[in-house]
Amino acid sequence: MQTTEPTPPSGAQWTIAAAGHEAVIVEVGGGLRAYRRDGVDYVDGYGADEICPGSAGQVLAPWPNRIRDGAYTFDGRSYALPLTEPSRHVAIHGLVNWVPWRLVEQAEDTVTVGYDLPPVPAYPWALRLRTRWSVGADGLRAEHVVTNLAAEPAPFGLAVHPYLRLPGVAVDDLLMRVPGRHRLVVDGRLLPVGAAPVAGTKYDWTAPRPIGDAVLDTTFGAVVRDADGGSTVTLAAPDGSDAVCLWAGAEFGWWQVFTGDALSGERHRRSVAVEPMTCPPDAFRSGRDLITLAPGQTWRGTWGVRPGA
Repeated sequence: MQTTEPTPPSGAQWTIAAAGHEAVIVEVGGGLRAYRRDGVDYVDGYGADEICPGSAGQVLAPWPNRIRDGAYTFDGRSYALPLTEPSRHVAIHGLVNWVPWRLVEQAEDTVTVGYDLPPVPAYPWALRLRTRWSVGADGLRAEHVVTNLAAEPAPFGLAVHPYLRLPGVAVDDLLMRVPGRHRLVVDGRLLPVGAAPVAGTKYDWTAPRPIGDAVLDTTFGAVVRDADGGSTVTLAAPDGSDAVCLWAGAEFGWWQVFTGDALSGERHRRSVAVEPMTCPPDAFRSGRDLITLAPGQTWRGTWGVRPGA
């Protein structure tokens, strides 16, 4: 009787390595399962035998975060998306995080994966998505390229969902800097109902300070830009012995920070999801920073993880 080896829940695994850095990219969702430097994990990933937990390392497109009631209007037409977070009656995290991406190109230190999103009634635009993952002396880098293959303009947004950690440092003890000068105020469904400045409040991490007992699933905007136009979130050990940064290019104007309190078991408050987003939650309805891709237009965005104090 012939038997076959079981397929990992996340599909094919593509490992890239260089200069002591290693990352594992997966077929299901085309996302990041693991990233480490010199054997030390700076991304809180998951095992090859696990289904991706808590959206860890996923690419979120053609929208990030949540859409109220899954309903939106674009160019005078109304659409209804599947309610993928039924408890909150919202559509969450896009359409490409659970589909099989294909290998486009691979080398020792880089891999490019792709997915062609077909038009569906709820999102009737074809998109071609490609992500080039690479590692080197400067850490992990991801380059996203998305092209509208449809004959009409398409609404679009993108985010990624890695969890960062420092070995041996509890979330409460991490010194965090988030370059957001305001936060979105949300309702009980975690949907935005307003905005507020963070200065002088418990949400101000524009200068590094401990996370402490803060419970965050919070969107930060009005970002303080780096010299290159991008922005950076940093987590550091209290004694300054180690740190990890997630940087994002100028294409990303929003940050979501999630302290993992809603996760169960050993993942509960074990690491911090640091999510660069091109637009805030519910952008398909509000239009805020929503990208409109013209037919044939290509969008590009980059981000990366840089470990070390």
